[in-house]
Amino acid sequence: MRSKIVAGNWKMNKTLEEATALTSEILKMVTDEVSSDAKVILCTPFPYLLPVKKQLDNQTRIATGAQNCSEHEAGAYTGEVSAPMLASMGIPYVILGHSERRQYFGEGGSLLAKKVDVVLKHGLTPIYCCGEPLDVRERNEHEALVKQQVEESLFHLDADTIKKIVIAYEPVWAIGTGKTASAQQAQDMHAVIRKHLADKYGQATADSISILYGGSVNAGNAKELFACADVDGGLVGGASLKAKEFVEIIKSIS
Repeated sequence: MRSKIVAGNWKMNKTLEEATALTSEILKMVTDEVSSDAKVILCTPFPYLLPVKKQLDNQTRIATGAQNCSEHEAGAYTGEVSAPMLASMGIPYVILGHSERRQYFGEGGSLLAKKVDVVLKHGLTPIYCCGEPLDVRERNEHEALVKQQVEESLFHLDADTIKKIVIAYEPVWAIGTGKTASAQQAQDMHAVIRKHLADKYGQATADSISILYGGSVNAGNAKELFACADVDGGLVGGASLKAKEFVEIIKSIS
C-alpha cells in the first residue's frame, strides 16, 4: 500500500526565528489534532534543515526534506550542497526537478537523472517533480511532456529502485498563481503517470509509488484533490508557510 504524504515546500522564505516558530506551531497542531498516519515532510531552506530536524527529534509524525541537491558528491562546487552532506545530517527526503529549478536554473532531464542516482545512492528519498507550463497544456501536449519528463529522469532505474521514488505532479501554470487544476484534471494526469509507470514496470510496481499533487493546494481544495484515486497527497507551497492552513491540509488526507 502506497504512502499518503503531505510535504511543505518553504522555498526561499522565513528567517531562522520565523522558521523555528513555524515548526513549533506545526508540530504542536499535528500532535494535538491530526489522527491520520499520513507522512508529513517539511522541506526547508538549507540553513534551517538541522535546526528544524533537532526541533522534530524524538517524534515520528514529521520528517525533514531538502529542496534540492547537487549531482556531484563532493568537489570544487562553491555554494552547492551534496547528497552525502544531507545524509550525514539524517535528512531523509529531497525535492528534485521542481519547476523553478527547471525554469530559473536550466535543469533538464539528464541532469536530474544524475541527481536521482546520487540521492538514491546515499539512501535519501527523491521527491521528483514533473509538470507542464500553460502553453503546453493549451496545445494539448501536456501528457506527452510529463511522460517525457518521467522517462528522462526515472526510467533508467530498475523496478525495485523506482519503488523508492515519490513523484510530484505540478502543473506549472498552477504554482503560486492561485489557480489550481480541477480535481478531475489532477486525477487524469496522475492516472496518465501511473499508467506510464505500469507500462514500463508493471501494475504492481506502479501501484506502489506515491504520486503527489502540487500547485496552489490550500485548505479549501485539498479534500477534493486528495479524494482522487491516484492522488496520494500534496506538495504544498505557500500554504505550508501558515501553520493552521498547512495542518488543515494534512487533516484533509485519509
